[in-house]
Amino acid sequence: MADAKSSKPDQDTTSATLSHVSREAFRDGMAHLAGAVNIVTTDGPAGRAGFTATAVCSVTDTPPTLLVCVNLSSSVAPAFLENTALCVNTVGPDLAELALAFGGKLPVDERFVEQDWSADVTGAPCLKGAAVSFDCHVTARQEIGTHAVLFCEVLSVVRADSPSASVYYARKFHALDS
Repeated sequence: MADAKSSKPDQDTTSATLSHVSREAFRDGMAHLAGAVNIVTTDGPAGRAGFTATAVCSVTDTPPTLLVCVNLSSSVAPAFLENTALCVNTVGPDLAELALAFGGKLPVDERFVEQDWSADVTGAPCLKGAAVSFDCHVTARQEIGTHAVLFCEVLSVVRADSPSASVYYARKFHALDS
């Protein structure tokens, strides 16, 4: 691993004076952390909205909880911060174009037009054809830097019969079969 690039602070500094990894080094490093491709949706008093995210992970199974990160400067942030329902829809390669649309390729009001959506327990849009959909109630929120971390209790899980999934790695979509 002699060729590996390293971005670590000086070990002789205290936590109060640690130099931080640059934004560019962090983003380049994160490009090599594979993540499931998810279309995260909400509906409620602040309206219907959705975005594509890889910043989603499990927190605990008691109670079943996910965390979802949303950029505070995004056009959809107000809806996700006000509504208390969301659905994490993990998508496969057949829905890659939709993931791109929800990633900003289409305006928010046009993102839900093309696909088949349903409502489960919370009323958040669940994507028919997703590998798995987690219908959630937002129970807590923490703002850190540019993002809000939403803690979401899972109230329903809907799985496809023969799912496939996509991961985002090295700034590209990659297909996975079950």
